[in-house]
Amino acid sequence: MEEYGRKLPVELKRYDDKSDIGTMANLIEKLILEDKVDFLFPPWGTAWLFAAAPIANKYGYILIGGPGGALKLKQIDLPYFFQVLNFSDTQAPALAEIFEEVGVKTAAVVYRGDLHGIEYGEAMVPFFEERGIEVKMKKSYPPGIKDMSSLLKEADGLNVDAFVAACYPDGGMMLTSQSMELGINFNAFFMTVLPFSPSLFKGTFGERGVEGVMGGGAWNAKTSPGARDLVDKFVNLFGEEPDYWGGLYYWASLQHFRQAIEKAGTLDQKKIRDIMASERFDTALGPYWYDEDRYFVNHPGEIGQWQKGVFEVIDVGEKRTAPPLYPKPPWPKKK
Repeated sequence: MEEYGRKLPVELKRYDDKSDIGTMANLIEKLILEDKVDFLFPPWGTAWLFAAAPIANKYGYILIGGPGGALKLKQIDLPYFFQVLNFSDTQAPALAEIFEEVGVKTAAVVYRGDLHGIEYGEAMVPFFEERGIEVKMKKSYPPGIKDMSSLLKEADGLNVDAFVAACYPDGGMMLTSQSMELGINFNAFFMTVLPFSPSLFKGTFGERGVEGVMGGGAWNAKTSPGARDLVDKFVNLFGEEPDYWGGLYYWASLQHFRQAIEKAGTLDQKKIRDIMASERFDTALGPYWYDEDRYFVNHPGEIGQWQKGVFEVIDVGEKRTAPPLYPKPPWPKKK
């Protein structure tokens, strides 16, 4: 590094926030004020990220918003916050466009009763209705719910074409397993946070079990040469595929971050921030840059779908890696 005339060793400090937002907020201040770390990595989850971003900004610390995102963050002046993932404002219209293309006429929308779920649940409905898709059911469910069968049965009773869930992995696993157990099939089955995971989702239900399921994301090894390289490296190192929503985004955001630090030649947060906010660098994803609101815009995909073991990008347009599979095949029967 130019300022120090040498490469600097890196020490990684990690604390467990116990999935509690208050604990997470206290630990971020501890990292800044007591540990005096040079850089912060983000917490996981939309509500957690929403709480963390203002704290980092208060102390002039760059925070790359990895796993999570909320439209409300755009309404706050946070010059040190950089949003990586795509979320409801781009995914909801993309999903509505796909549904119109394949002929979805009716939908049921269920959503987790937190920032992520409410935002997605509310965002999807107007985009569906704009394209002539009738939303026959819109209901929230509480975090920690133990049984989704009543929601599934209600949607099934309404004979909707598409079942849409704004959920986290625990809810998504329950929705999938209970749909299979009840033999409830919809022509389209979409969940926000879960399908992109080969290890958890495909690993649990198998290639046939996830066939045709849609989810937030998306990318795969066909997205770019750098994406292919990331998949190969990840599999060689961990023995499994990376996740097909955040994996490439996070990797590319860190490559962009590294190049900004190298160009700044210093650990000064403001100098690095200014470069990040204005410059584009080549990454595994391709060209990577942030818009005027410091939101990454060159998404490799908005919506993915499992097809023959590949999480295909099914967005309408040039980034599509496969056309949508519709209707979704029935769930495999349990032996």
